[in-house]
Amino acid sequence: MHPSNIARPLVKAVTKATPYSFAPLRSTHPHILHSFSRQSAHPRVPRLITRSVASTVSNKPGSQTFPHAAQNIREETGNSATDLAKTIAGNIFIPDGGMAGQHGFLGITSIIAGKVPRHILFMGLAGSLPYLATSMASVYLARQAGMVASGLLTTVDPAVALALLHDCLSVQVTYGAILISFSAALHWGMEIASYNGSKGYARLLLGALPVVYAWSTLALDPMNALVAQWVGFTALWYVDMKATTAGWTPNWYSQYRFYLSVLVGTCIIGTLAATSYFGPTPGQDATSHSLDVIRRHRRKTQGDLADEVSGDIEAVPAGESADAYVQIKKKGT
Repeated sequence: MHPSNIARPLVKAVTKATPYSFAPLRSTHPHILHSFSRQSAHPRVPRLITRSVASTVSNKPGSQTFPHAAQNIREETGNSATDLAKTIAGNIFIPDGGMAGQHGFLGITSIIAGKVPRHILFMGLAGSLPYLATSMASVYLARQAGMVASGLLTTVDPAVALALLHDCLSVQVTYGAILISFSAALHWGMEIASYNGSKGYARLLLGALPVVYAWSTLALDPMNALVAQWVGFTALWYVDMKATTAGWTPNWYSQYRFYLSVLVGTCIIGTLAATSYFGPTPGQDATSHSLDVIRRHRRKTQGDLADEVSGDIEAVPAGESADAYVQIKKKGT
């Protein structure tokens, strides 16, 4: 048999099954057929959709006018401030007490601050007062040293002014190292007390490594030591924030440490800014040379306050117009 004769019945069967009959559909659901015919005759043109949201994440309305833009800016700023407050607090759970606006920056800060025991809050602030006092003293002495170096203040020797400034900066650096060590050692106390369970060597190292770092800053020049300690205070707060998030500390600890670190960091920045602005600062390579230049200039303009007189001398009463009680001069003159 020829192959075309074999395929002819199959072609006929396919041809019979191919045409689609709308007769059953016309009799039972005429509205569907009418809709299908209308869509086929008039194909729908895609419509452009105007973007109506500013962010697909926050689902906030787009800014159509300047008042709307200002409102969106206020809302986004408030959301950013809220996220900042949560980060400062260590991203802990904030209970919903039903108070309006309590989840804003001030609301979250007030809630966490209310959980800090009063005696711990007051003693923490009291411990920062000596650091604040040394910072203010450093600013004052830096101004005095600058006036001496510029010749505006002639009653103080330049070496004495710089020595006082250097000693005050050293006291500030030493107390800063104590603060870093004390803040880190609190984790040892929590581990000894097994706060929220024992964490082992991890929490002990968290309390020991900052002590070594703070101790090493004492070997630096006071100006460089202050910069290193600012880095240390900031890094220690970041670690404390992570520890609070992990539940190693009380839920108020991160925010408590943050604001104390801000206070100390502000003192450090103030000291660095004042000593850099007023100058000269101790630790400069040309400090000794600058002192000699200042002394020579002072001798030239004011004369020596002390000198040697050879031969026979005597002390005689000074006159009423003199600025001293006696005068030293050679005998017979």
